[in-house]
Amino acid sequence: MTTRGEPAPSPLTLEHLNKGFGEERILNDISLTIYDKETTAVLGRSGSGKTTLLKIIAGLESRDSGHIREGARDIAAEPPQKRGFVYLYQEPLLLPHLNLYENIAFGLRLQRRPAAEIEERVTAMIEELGLNGHRHKMPNELSGGQRQRVAFGRALIVHPRLLLLDEPFSSLDGEIRTRMQLLYKRVARRFQITALFVTHDLKEALLMGDRFAVIEDGRLTAYPDRRAFMMDPRSGVSAEKAFWENLEMD
Repeated sequence: MTTRGEPAPSPLTLEHLNKGFGEERILNDISLTIYDKETTAVLGRSGSGKTTLLKIIAGLESRDSGHIREGARDIAAEPPQKRGFVYLYQEPLLLPHLNLYENIAFGLRLQRRPAAEIEERVTAMIEELGLNGHRHKMPNELSGGQRQRVAFGRALIVHPRLLLLDEPFSSLDGEIRTRMQLLYKRVARRFQITALFVTHDLKEALLMGDRFAVIEDGRLTAYPDRRAFMMDPRSGVSAEKAFWENLEMD
């Protein structure tokens, strides 16, 4: 569970990251500290640069300048497989030829874990995700929410040092999305996940985050606490609150 008061040691610090494509600046002098066992929610509209930021952290996109430090070590030039981070996309991207069990077990098999350990950990994860009775189903036999839970379990089971979530619930319908958000909160507490969660949805950012940032036109503002985030007009909280306060009932 997240510890309040003094922040825990940081697993990752972004320092003055810049990225452009041709004449267009996508990220402009981005600096951010991601604290251990906490979820940092980054709120931003489409095209604000949030997906590019995640891909640079994951090693899937190069930066033009700046540093990505894990402790004293700069990992900005390291390949993705050496970083120990997991990127969770908007779409589940399951392996179509593997059943639910084997999709979740995939990362453990790559790590050459013992068969007994794989069975124990995958079975426990399936139960945690509420997918009992579905372990032999293929991806095309699962609902959208079930597929997303499988992708989530596959990401978590390898115990990533950092989980990068790129609007992972945006394609889900309202009720399923709410259930996935609550599932994430429960699992994040249990497994003490360190995560960067980007979203365009204000309510989702408030629900998911322990810490907060806003990215706008490639520039990022990080906030010391929830109150500072909510008080900044760029977060949209004040406008949302004013809407509901001024709404007249027929």
